[in-house]
Formats: sequence, C-alpha cells, structure tokens
Amino acid sequence: MNTPPPPHTSVRRTRVAALAFALCLLMSGCSVFGAADDTADAAGGSGGGMKVTLVTHGGKGDAFWDLVRRGAEAAAAKDGVDLTYAGDADPAAQADLVRDAVRDKADGIAVTLAKPAAMRGPVAQAKTAGIPVVGLNSGIDAWRPTGLLEYFGQDESVAGRAVGDKLDGLKAEHALCVVHERGNVALEARCAGVRKTFRGDTDNLYVDGTDPDAVTATIASRLRQDSSIDEVVTNGAQFALSAVEAVRQAGSRAKVATFDLNKDLVEAVRDGDVQFAVDQQPYLQGYLAVDALWLYRTNGNVSGGGTAPVLTGPAFVTRSNVSAVARFAAAGTR
Repeated sequence: MNTPPPPHTSVRRTRVAALAFALCLLMSGCSVFGAADDTADAAGGSGGGMKVTLVTHGGKGDAFWDLVRRGAEAAAAKDGVDLTYAGDADPAAQADLVRDAVRDKADGIAVTLAKPAAMRGPVAQAKTAGIPVVGLNSGIDAWRPTGLLEYFGQDESVAGRAVGDKLDGLKAEHALCVVHERGNVALEARCAGVRKTFRGDTDNLYVDGTDPDAVTATIASRLRQDSSIDEVVTNGAQFALSAVEAVRQAGSRAKVATFDLNKDLVEAVRDGDVQFAVDQQPYLQGYLAVDALWLYRTNGNVSGGGTAPVLTGPAFVTRSNVSAVARFAAAGTR
C-alpha cells in the first residue's frame, strides 16, 4: 500500500512546478503544450505554410529559366515553403501574374524586372497588401526605385564591361552583340557595357529569340554582309549555339562568346566552339530569392541591408576551367 506524501511535500512540489512554469513562459524556447516555438520552427526549416510566388519574364522552353526554377524549388523544399512558379515574356502578362499572387494572398513574391515600368503598379499593390517583394535576375538599377526589399543577380553593366576587356585580350576587332528580346534592360546593359570597354567596334543585332531558326538565319545574314565581324556575343546559351551554326553557314571567321551557361553550352566550350561563357548562376538567383523571403519572415533578415544587391556573377567559364562546372551543369544546376 502506497503512503501519500506529507502535505508540505505536495505544496513544495506545486511551488516548484509553478516556478518552473513561470520561468518557461519567460523563456522563448518553451511552449505550454511542448510544441516548438517560432525560433525552433525556423531553425528546423519549416515555412509554417508560407506561400511564395516566383514570377519571371521567361518564356516556356527556355533552359535558363529551368535553372532559376530548380534553384527556387530547392530552397522551397529546404524551408518548407509552398512555391508557385509562373513566367511570361509579355510584360503586361507578367504584371497580371503578380496581381494574381497578391489576390491569392501570397506571403512573399519574387519578380524579375526586365521591363521595370510594367511592374511598378503590381509591386505597389503587393506592398499595400503587406506582402514583401524581392527581385532577381533583371533590373539591378530599378529594384530600389520600384520598392523591392532585396535583389539577387548580376550587375549586367559590370558583366558587359568585363566581356569588353576579355575581347580586347583576345585581339578581337569587331563584335556583334546579339539581343534576343528588344527592350530588355538587362540585355541592353550588357551590350552597352561591352561597347564601353571594348576598343574595337561593337554593333547590336536584334533577333526574334522565340524562333531559333530565325536567330541562326539573321546572324548568318549579317555575317555574310560584313566580313569584318570577328566576334559574335550572344545573350543566352542557346543563342550561342545558334551563332555557332550561323558562323558555319556563313563561312565566317568569327568566334563566338556568350552570356549565360547550360549543359549544352558546357560541351561547346569544352570543344572550343564557344570561346567563353559568362555565368550569372541562375540556379543561385532562384534559390536566394525564395530563401530570402523565408528568412525575412522567420528571422527579419534583409540581405544587403535593403540598399545593396547580392551579386551572383559574373564568372567566366572557359576551356581551361569548364570541367569544374561540368558535373553541376549535367545535373541541371549550372
């Protein structure tokens, strides 16, 4: 038969329990019901049902945007975030996608600013609704005036100037900078940057990036018209491969270099068909954009203090170092 404890023992235990309970309430690491608190939840990678929408200006079938999306999905999986990806090359349609995210009460939105003017209204609506918005990939000169919280990408002007210097080192004399989307501020900034530092001549050539055959034909036609062109610089990996074919069709002596990278372009660099690629790391851009929104919600973090962009490039991939990124490109992350 068990003997009940003396009354004073029960009182003492009650007081100890009450004191422990009070201390528990004062401490951030304790919950009345034993559940993890917000800090523990953040450390454990749970988004707590957080919904993030990533809206880009990328069209369907563009391998570059597949890399951005994979990076975003990797961050969402790590953080326990419910991610929605949407893209449209038409600026008005992209703006509508952002408005849809606001109506759906997303907890965070990531956008590209290829056509910044089209995005000002939707971003303002998101801010009015209390939804944080970060930028990536395009619009490094526009993200702060547009009211974005953070930005992840490459300074395209810096990248363009670096390419101009590279072409000088390669003794090029006449460069053709191929723009596959007219009015895209990032592409225009790249070509302008090339022109600033390249001591030779630089011409822009505008092509229809939605039609690969037309891209090849337009570049080939220009090369036939002007045999002094000895360098073709494209603004996307798939367009570099089109340029290689155009050079062959035109019987030109021109070399090919490009901005951006994918697994097919890695092989072209390795084989010497493309001199170099400027890698802005699109996978990283997508990853950081989603992760930044999660960090802002769970811990109040703002990368760059909200005043400076987080740069993901430029990095040059050449025949001498391409093997270092080849396995990542093969896995679809570079």
